[in-house]
Amino acid sequence: GEFIYEKGPNSFATQPSIVRIANELGIDDQLVFADESLPPWVNYDGKLHPLPKGQGGKGPKGQIELVFGRNGVLKFGLAGDLLSWPGKIRAGIGAFVGHPGAPEGKEETIQDWIRRILGDEVFYRIIDPFVSGVYAGDPTTLSMKAALPKISRIEQYSYDIEWNKFGALFYGGLARQVELTKERKADPPEPQWVDFEYGNPGSFKRGLSTLPNAIMEELGTEKVKLEWTLVKVQREGGKYVATYDTPDGPKTIKAKAVVSTMPTHAMNDIFEPVLPGSTDLFTKERNAINRKGIYYPPVSAVTVAYPKSSFKDVELDNEFGNLQNLPGFGSLNPRSEGVRTLGTLWSSSLFPERCPEEYNILLNYIGGSRDPAIGTMSDEDIIAAVDKDLRKVLLQPNAPQPKVLGIKVWPAAIPQYELGHFDIMKELESMESKVEGGGLWICGNYRSGVAFPDCVTFGYDHAKVVKEYCDAKQ
Repeated sequence: GEFIYEKGPNSFATQPSIVRIANELGIDDQLVFADESLPPWVNYDGKLHPLPKGQGGKGPKGQIELVFGRNGVLKFGLAGDLLSWPGKIRAGIGAFVGHPGAPEGKEETIQDWIRRILGDEVFYRIIDPFVSGVYAGDPTTLSMKAALPKISRIEQYSYDIEWNKFGALFYGGLARQVELTKERKADPPEPQWVDFEYGNPGSFKRGLSTLPNAIMEELGTEKVKLEWTLVKVQREGGKYVATYDTPDGPKTIKAKAVVSTMPTHAMNDIFEPVLPGSTDLFTKERNAINRKGIYYPPVSAVTVAYPKSSFKDVELDNEFGNLQNLPGFGSLNPRSEGVRTLGTLWSSSLFPERCPEEYNILLNYIGGSRDPAIGTMSDEDIIAAVDKDLRKVLLQPNAPQPKVLGIKVWPAAIPQYELGHFDIMKELESMESKVEGGGLWICGNYRSGVAFPDCVTFGYDHAKVVKEYCDAKQ
C-alpha cells in the first residue's frame, strides 16, 4: 500500500488565507481537514492525558462543548489527573479570580508569564511541552509577547473589563472570543470557498507540497527559479540589481522593488549595500539570552510506521477508545518524562488515506533549542532515539522495528522569538524606512509568525503594500 508523509510541517491551523489561496489556485478540492474532536495528548507519569477539546460544534454550541463536553475543561479540572489538586486550584485562581500583575519594565519569557498567571504545574506539564512541540524552543528564553502574542493579549483584555480588577484570565478569553466572532461575521469567507472551521488542522490530499507546487505551476518556470542563490543586492540608477549564482553561472536581475523572505542566518552581507547595518543587526550579541542574532535550532523530522497491533492495547480516557487506533492529534512529552522526542503527530489519524489500513504513521520532531546535538547525529542514531522513545510512550515492548518512511534534519529550522526579538524587528523597520526611494522589504517567518497560515496571511497583506509602491512608480 501507499504511504503519504511529510518531512517538515505536518499541517496548518486553517485560516481564511489558506482557503483563499487554495481556491485561487484551483486546488481547494484537494483540501482535507481533521476531525475537530481529536485532542492532543500529554505523556505524563506513564500515562496519556487528553487536553480539553470541543467536539466539532459550531458557534455557541462549540463553546459549550469545550467547557461541558466529554473532553471539556470542566471534566479536565474535576476528573482529569494530569494536574494535581493543588495545581488545579492554583490554575483556577489565575483563571477565575486573579493573579499578580506583570513586572514593571521587564519583558517576560513564556515561563515567567505562565507561572505568574496559572502556576508551575500548568507550565511544566502543558505549556512547556506545547512550546517544545510548536517552536522546538526553550520557554525560558522565548518572549511571551513575541512568540505567543494572541495568548499574551488575553491578559490585557482581562484587565480591560472594568469589574475584573485582578485580571482573571478566563473573562478576558471570553471577551476576545466575542470580539473574534464579531470580526469574522463582519468579514465572512467568500461564498465560493470550501466550508472550513477556524483553527481546525488541515492539509492537502497529497500533502503540503501541493501548495508550493501549484504556485510554481501558476507562475511558470520563467518566474520561478530553483537553485538560484542570491549573493548581492545593489542599487543602480534608481533600480535594484540582484546578483545570483545559478547552475548556468552568475545572473543579474533588475527590479523596481525587492522582497526577501530568506532566513536571517543565510543573509550574511547580501543586503549591506542597500540596507547599511543589516549585517550587524542579524549577528549582534544578545547577552541576555547568550545568542548572536536570531537563533534557528536544528530539528529532525522523523516519519515512521508500525502495525496497529504493535501499539499498546489500552483504553484511553474520556471514551476515546483504544490507543491502537490513535484517536488524537498527537502526543507531547514534558521534559520531566525522560523522553528526548519533543512531540509525535499521529499523522494517519488526522487525514484520510495516508497509509494502509493495518498501519499507523507517526511524524516525530526531535532536537530544538534544548537539544542542538541532534544537528550532528547520524540518521541511524536519530531514528534509534525516536524508536526508543516511542517504545516508552506508545508501543508494546515486542513491537517490530519501525518502517522508516523519511528522515530530514533541518540544521536551522524555526526562528526563535526570544527576549529582545521586538527590538530587532523595530530596528529593521527603522532601517527599511530610511532606504532612499523605498521598495525594499526584508520579511520572513521571523517577522510574520512561524505558523503556515500566518505566513500566507502576511503574504497577502504585504502584497498590497508592494503593489501600491510599484503602481506609484509606473
